[in-house]
Amino acid sequence: MMMLTFYGHANFLLDDGTHKVLIDPWFTGNPACTVSADQVNVHYILITHGHGDHLGDAIEIAKRCDATIIATHEVAHYCNTKGAKVHGMHIGGKHNFDFGRVRLTAALHGSAIFEGDQMIYGGNPCGFLIQMNGKSIYHAGDTGLFRDMELINHCHLKGNRLDVALLPIGDNYVMGPEDAVYAAKWLHPRHVIPMHYNTFPLLQQDGEAFKKMISEGTDAECHLMEPGESFVIK
Repeated sequence: MMMLTFYGHANFLLDDGTHKVLIDPWFTGNPACTVSADQVNVHYILITHGHGDHLGDAIEIAKRCDATIIATHEVAHYCNTKGAKVHGMHIGGKHNFDFGRVRLTAALHGSAIFEGDQMIYGGNPCGFLIQMNGKSIYHAGDTGLFRDMELINHCHLKGNRLDVALLPIGDNYVMGPEDAVYAAKWLHPRHVIPMHYNTFPLLQQDGEAFKKMISEGTDAECHLMEPGESFVIK
C-alpha cells in the first residue's frame, strides 16, 4: 500500500509503511498547512528548488530526523553547509535508494535561495519521478508546460502507465489549469492531483472547474485534496 498525504501548496508525504518520503516541506508560514514541521518524522526529503515555499523547513526536519535531503547538487550543497545530510543529483539522472528509484526531471522555473537581502544561486529547478513500492509518482515541481513531459511514460516508465501526476495549476508563477490539462494528456496518468494553487490570492483557481476539464479532456481521475487529507494509491 502507498499512502499520499497533502500538506498544502506543493508539500506531500509518501508513506509505504516502511519509508516516509517528504516532498517540498513548507510548513512554517504556509497558510494552507494544518500541521507543524515538528509533527512530521521522515526518512528522506525531496526538494524541487530553492524557493522558500519549497525548501521550507527541509533543513530543520532533516537534522531532527537524521533524514537525507535529495535535491539538485546546488540545493543539496546549500543544505549540507547548514548541517543536513544530503544526496545531490542533476536533471536526467536517476538513483536507487532503499525506498525506491528517483529520477530528476526538467522544470521551467527559477531556483534561487534567499537569505535576507542575499540571493544565493540554486542551480536549476527540477521535478521528480518517484518509483516506490510498485507505484510511480511524478511531482512536477514549479513549472510551465513543456513537451518533454510526454517522454516520462514512453521512456522512463517503459510504457507502464504513470500512477499519479502532481501538477501545479496556480498560474502566474507556474502553468495554469489549461496547460495542466495538456500536461495530463501527455503524461497519461491514472490519477491527477492539482497543487500550488489557492495558497495566496494570486494563485486563486477553481479546483472543481479543473477537475471537470480533466474529466472531459483525459481518462485520468482527478482528486482535489484538502491539506491534511490522505489518498491511498492502489
